[in-house]
Amino acid sequence: MLDAANYTPRLKSLYRDEIRAALREEFGYRNDMQIPRLEKIVLNIGCGSEAVKDSKKVKSAQEDLTLIAGQKAVINKAKKSIAGFRVREGMPLGVKVTLRGDRMYEFLDRLITIALPRVRDFRGVKGSAFDGRGNYAMGLKEHIVFPEIDFDKVDEVWGMDIVITTTAKTDAEAKALLKHFNMPFNS
Repeated sequence: MLDAANYTPRLKSLYRDEIRAALREEFGYRNDMQIPRLEKIVLNIGCGSEAVKDSKKVKSAQEDLTLIAGQKAVINKAKKSIAGFRVREGMPLGVKVTLRGDRMYEFLDRLITIALPRVRDFRGVKGSAFDGRGNYAMGLKEHIVFPEIDFDKVDEVWGMDIVITTTAKTDAEAKALLKHFNMPFNS
């Protein structure tokens, strides 16, 4: 049985034991605080026009994202009304959750080892999706690739955005960090 007080996620101990030393050697950092690390992972499901037609869709997306993240998802509401899209101010349009600490490492582990290999026709993630400041963004067309989602109980298949925020100063450092975590880049 796992002792919750002494449990450390697999990727967190991998980072502490191996990745930090490898990055220090690769980039020649003089100080441990210069070594890039994961800061947070933000998951987002935008319901869009589905939410405008039926507000229960947002609740469904919230339940699914809460299952995937292991932490309660927050509902995003419209900041202003847009008549062309039939959106009113305060109308729920999507859900998001921000993961930090152990939950972040656990999610990244499940994403890399379980969810991404289950994506249909998967050939790796884009290696150019960095923002210039060491953050990586990717999207999934179907949220049902996560094992927490029971395919039979899903009423709507949602696409989702995943943003991995690191403390790296450059894209090269961030890509090296994620490569050490075995992120399957295609280039």
